[in-house]
Amino acid sequence: MTAQDALTLLKEGNKRYQSGQYEHPNTDTARRDSQTGGQEPFAIILSCADSRVAPELLFDRGIGDLFIIRVAGNVIDDHAIGSIEYAVAHLKTKLIVVLGHESCGAVGASLDGSDPGAHIGSITTKIHPAVDRAKQMEGDLLTNSVKENAKMVSDALRSCDPILSSAEGLEVVAGYYKLSNGEVEFL
Repeated sequence: MTAQDALTLLKEGNKRYQSGQYEHPNTDTARRDSQTGGQEPFAIILSCADSRVAPELLFDRGIGDLFIIRVAGNVIDDHAIGSIEYAVAHLKTKLIVVLGHESCGAVGASLDGSDPGAHIGSITTKIHPAVDRAKQMEGDLLTNSVKENAKMVSDALRSCDPILSSAEGLEVVAGYYKLSNGEVEFL
């Protein structure tokens, strides 16, 4: 499956989610049983750990469809990148979506530039450059910061050597999930 085919499936699933017309594909026992020998996810989703952001639901997908990495603020570190590299190199997945979302607490905690302490600071520190960019923009600072963070993480993933930067047919896109209406806006 090409990256564009995968993106089309995600967009179609999100339209079903928004309208409440779910298909719940690939969620029966036959699908579960068929996946015991291996997986072939058509998309990788790097999303926030926020409990309101469930990629399988908001894209109306099932077992084995999505390879999901969730971390507050959808930031990356070696573990997240390694997980993504595994899906690209070994599972041959061609689409990565970095999914930010409305009212993100991790990004919100980054807006004033302070260090919240403990390990939370390792997350907010990674988000500060996106906040700095967003401060130069018109509009809502939190929304702009979330979108800039997703874009910056997407850019960073595209250039990750050696696997992601050289993977043939790989596409990385940023998205913004609107909690208020269920829409995923691809940026």
